Amino acid sequence: MKHRLYKEQQLNCDIETAWNFFSAANNLSVITPPDMKFTVLTKLKNDEIFEGMIIDYTVSPLLNIPLGWQTEITQVDFQTSFTDFQQKGPYKLWNHFHEFIQNEDGVLIKDTVDYELPLGFLGEIAHKLFVKKKLENIFDFRHEVLEVMFNNKKKAS
Repeated sequence: MKHRLYKEQQLNCDIETAWNFFSAANNLSVITPPDMKFTVLTKLKNDEIFEGMIIDYTVSPLLNIPLGWQTEITQVDFQTSFTDFQQKGPYKLWNHFHEFIQNEDGVLIKDTVDYELPLGFLGEIAHKLFVKKKLENIFDFRHEVLEVMFNNKKKAS
């Protein structure tokens, strides 16, 4: 069964700053909880994103077991949106659409993740028991980090 996670956040910065941060794969580890041990394996000469870009990572989402993950950037509209699509990894489907909307307060970022777990009904049980909550926690962590980085909020204790 396909699921959707949607989040949005207002950032107090210009579009260039937001785009440069989010389109740089190496910044993913900054906004991912440390316990996930998220590591970008691909050696990027520069962080300029492009369609067809392949990025390899390792991540430990459960029980400190490292998993390989490979995404492809399948769509880029400069300073407007980009999409990363899982080629190899823990999901049956992972399609993450990142959107950037410039406004009078800075930039509204929107994330729409369409995902599906493998293993049929067992995947659905795992989704209900822990995967959905884990994804929510990851995006909550990301929200907090971005509030500190871009909106001058103090880090929560």
